[in-house]
Amino acid sequence: MKKSLIYTRTGDAGKTSLVGGTRVPKTHARLEAYGTVDELNSFLGLLATRLTADDLAFVQWIQNELFVVGSYLATDSEKTELRAASIITPEHVAKVEAEIDRLDSLVPPLTAFVLPGGDEGAALCHVCRTVCRRAERRILALAEEVAVSAELLAFINRLSDYLFVLSRKINLDNKKDEIFWQKSCK
Repeated sequence: MKKSLIYTRTGDAGKTSLVGGTRVPKTHARLEAYGTVDELNSFLGLLATRLTADDLAFVQWIQNELFVVGSYLATDSEKTELRAASIITPEHVAKVEAEIDRLDSLVPPLTAFVLPGGDEGAALCHVCRTVCRRAERRILALAEEVAVSAELLAFINRLSDYLFVLSRKINLDNKKDEIFWQKSCK
């Protein structure tokens, strides 16, 4: 079997192909959206190096589903039929919600705003959470131009909530104190 080329030279002039072959500028809103999702996936890979087996399995599931999100965002459904493998369903959202609820039941109730930090893994969760929020904003910007699935939007929104609760659990597991905002404005 012949080895595929890593470089194609087709993007040298600042354009790339969407699923289906439509060429768009690399600055297109679709690329900003799925590029930020890809960035989130990379940071989740870094976070995964700090997780226990149970948390790792769920994060790896998320990483796989982010490829689904990326495929959806890379498909101009007005020109190319969306593949079934590119669809986020209500079940995806429910699975994230169930995991949020499970983790939230393990940590103490919140009494103040939490600052990112504590354990290194918890701090990485906050990096992932903020990249996730940026991905959400990029997807919402795209949604101002084209239709975007409500389930996909809900999935990304829940994902940042999951990462927040995971950071709290990691601090608890590693016996690190959470850092609370010292409200100084009066």
